[in-house]
Amino acid sequence: MVDTTPLTRAVEHFADKLRAAPQSRLQRGAAAEALGLARELARWAQAVEEPGTESREMPDAGMFAVADQITVAGNDLAVVLENEAEVGDAVRLVEEAQKRAGV
Repeated sequence: MVDTTPLTRAVEHFADKLRAAPQSRLQRGAAAEALGLARELARWAQAVEEPGTESREMPDAGMFAVADQITVAGNDLAVVLENEAEVGDAVRLVEEAQKRAGV
């Protein structure tokens, strides 16, 4: 069993920062960055779970939902990751997106 705790912690940390961010920060790009991350994590999980299927895109549910969207996508991905290297790659994606979001 792979320890995905670092991924779930990184996702929870980013989600908490988004929830605490002012609306103006979300509007200036933090929400768009988070949605992009959620979509990337969801595509990755889908590719592992359903290889060869057409990729579905996570909908834009609005700037106040992106924290929940990255949480769901990150937790879905954590369930299907197969090794520590993948966990490390996913954590880096989350941390880089958080830096770009400025939260």
